[in-house]
Amino acid sequence: MQLTGEGGLLAEVTRRVLESALAGEVTDQAGHEPGERAGGGRENYRNGRRSMTVTTEAGPVEIEAMPDRAGTFEP
Repeated sequence: MQLTGEGGLLAEVTRRVLESALAGEVTDQAGHEPGERAGGGRENYRNGRRSMTVTTEAGPVEIEAMPDRAGTFEP
C-alpha cells in the first residue's frame, strides 16, 4: 500500500478522522446520538449521508458527511 497519493494510507487516515469529527459535530448540533428516538421537542435530525471530496495535503479525499434535516449543519 502506498503512503501518499490517492488511495494511500494517509488519505485513508485523513478520511476516517474527518468523518469522525463531522459525526461528532452533527451529534452535538442535533442534540442526540445516531438512532436515538425523538423526544423533548427536538426538531432537527440527521438526514442520510452525502459524499463530498475534500482537498487535503494527502491528496483528494472522498468523505461521507451527514447533513441535518433543517439544513443548518455546514461541514
